Amino acid sequence: MSAVSLNARASANFPEKLAHTRTVLQQGAQEFAREAGAATAALTLACSLGAEDMVLTHLVNALALDIDIFVLDTGKLHAQTLQLLSQLQTTSSAPVHVFQPDAKAAGEFVVREGQDAMYQSIALRKACCQIRKMEPLERALAGKKAWITGLRREQSGARAEVPFVDRSQASRVKLNPLSDWTWGDVWHYIATNNVAYNPLHDAFFPSIGCEPCTRAIAQGEDFRAGRWWWESSDLKECGLHVKPQAGESTPVAASAQANLHEGQVKDSQESGRSQSEAAKECGLHVSPHSSLASAQAQDRQCEEQSDVAVHGG
Repeated sequence: MSAVSLNARASANFPEKLAHTRTVLQQGAQEFAREAGAATAALTLACSLGAEDMVLTHLVNALALDIDIFVLDTGKLHAQTLQLLSQLQTTSSAPVHVFQPDAKAAGEFVVREGQDAMYQSIALRKACCQIRKMEPLERALAGKKAWITGLRREQSGARAEVPFVDRSQASRVKLNPLSDWTWGDVWHYIATNNVAYNPLHDAFFPSIGCEPCTRAIAQGEDFRAGRWWWESSDLKECGLHVKPQAGESTPVAASAQANLHEGQVKDSQESGRSQSEAAKECGLHVSPHSSLASAQAQDRQCEEQSDVAVHGG
């Protein structure tokens, strides 16, 4: 059964949500209009090639907004994700820019730490994310006044209060036009508008990232349980979108967790190895805070340049 048939259930007020999303995008494009003579738009969409970002990509194209799109090709993406990227580059009227990690840095990391370094420790997993996500993200956002993400409040407790417009970072504004959408809303839009999507969603991958760090989820598991599943924590984040609370050394997730409907997940799946950690981050979406531990220094530095997710994300 496809992800569309399983999930496409619009909220009663979906038309109002959609209208507001369009307004957020249109107002964003107006506020962050391209400067005279600029080669690229001042507003960009971070596209992880996940369901939410494919909806936003469709809206940007449908509204003919002067917004470009960027994708982080980490060098570890699933074949299905890369195929969707190729399709997007062919069909999108908005420019699609692909940013890849520095080949030398990525190669040296693999030689030094091994292909499976991300499984060995939190520090090595974050170091991999730094090379494959954070540094390319910094290049993708260079010169941009604002960026658009597919964050939704329903995705996890850590995202329960995601605003439509986030001006908390002086460096760059973040727009989250789908903030109040449900998973059913996302798939209703995909079904109604025949939006292309990653076939991994049909195989119970609600959140899709790099291939080594993503698995299908099981019945009753959290929406983001398939990300970094071998790490035991309250957060399922790559670092793109989590903000630590004031006075706390690590981000804390809200107690409520958004779970998929029973029909949307597999009956069984190995939970993988477990490691103890307060937060699962790669640094892409964590707001800086003076009280963060030194182990998160790379996350803070990169966040000053960005704030994003997805893609997987």
